[in-house]
Amino acid sequence: MIIRYRTVATGKWKAGGLVSLNSQLFPDPIIQMPENLRKPKSKKLLFHIALTATDAPYSKWQCRIMYYWYMKKKDLPGSDMGKFTRILHSGSPDNLMDEIPTFVVDPLPDGLDRGYVVLNRPWAFVQWLEKATIEEEYILMAEPDHIFVNPLPNLAYGDYPAAFPFFYIKPAKHEEIIRRFFPKENGPITNVDPIGNSPVIIKKDLLEQIAPTWMNVSLRMKHDEETDKTFGWVLEMYGYAVASALHGVQHILRRDFMLQPPWDLETRKRFIIHYTYGCDYNMKGELTYGKIGEWRFDKRSYIRGPPPKNLTLPPPNVPESVVTLVKMVNEATANIPNW
Repeated sequence: MIIRYRTVATGKWKAGGLVSLNSQLFPDPIIQMPENLRKPKSKKLLFHIALTATDAPYSKWQCRIMYYWYMKKKDLPGSDMGKFTRILHSGSPDNLMDEIPTFVVDPLPDGLDRGYVVLNRPWAFVQWLEKATIEEEYILMAEPDHIFVNPLPNLAYGDYPAAFPFFYIKPAKHEEIIRRFFPKENGPITNVDPIGNSPVIIKKDLLEQIAPTWMNVSLRMKHDEETDKTFGWVLEMYGYAVASALHGVQHILRRDFMLQPPWDLETRKRFIIHYTYGCDYNMKGELTYGKIGEWRFDKRSYIRGPPPKNLTLPPPNVPESVVTLVKMVNEATANIPNW
């Protein structure tokens, strides 16, 4: 496998590839990084964990599990995790204020999101960045359905944020649409990274610049009929990718930042589990994606309330990533008070 990455000094792409570890070959997890930055950082730089959330039951139980695992991992060796904030964009306090550090912000005005609640995310960050006291120099933008499976270091490097590359974010494929918001005079389409806003570790002062643009670009995209239809539920992700490119910010792309069961099979050498996909298997341990399995774990099964304690573990032969996910959910629900 050959991986390519662009250098800052030349703008050219350099070939990366496979690295040797204990006589075995593993793909380099860094798929885009300026060549002159491939050296260790000299000091520990903490980042503040921030996730946006609503007061809906579906959001609440995910936030509680995420915060549980943040508390378990933040002080372990290798962690650069600082403080934690749930940015609640429902406009008023809820019953988790004493359990999870929370900052309340206003939702968008009625009707502006056109039923797409994710548009509140950039607006929530704009308000939080303007009003809150944030001690750390860096910020991790996270989501409720993230679980820290390993201690997370600061993957950013100076003014180069770190982000996870999503296979379904394809700026070049949609160049005609992207150019409505990122004109040619702003640079090549490759300046728009294949990312969303989460997970991203970024300098606070950079995010303060990007966030208002991210909000405005996302709103413009939502109100453009063709763009809205084309991008659908990932529209706000494209909004962040375009906004950061408009500010000349490009990201270090890290495949090891996150894993997404059932497609990613192992948690080893990854940092965050993102359980956005349903995991469906028959009792032989064979994936039946798209068809409800004899065994399943899907967060959407618990829209109206939290999952019960002690979920049934997957059958034999199911990938380690799925087994670990369910075990981590079970541990959290067993230990969080008043679950």
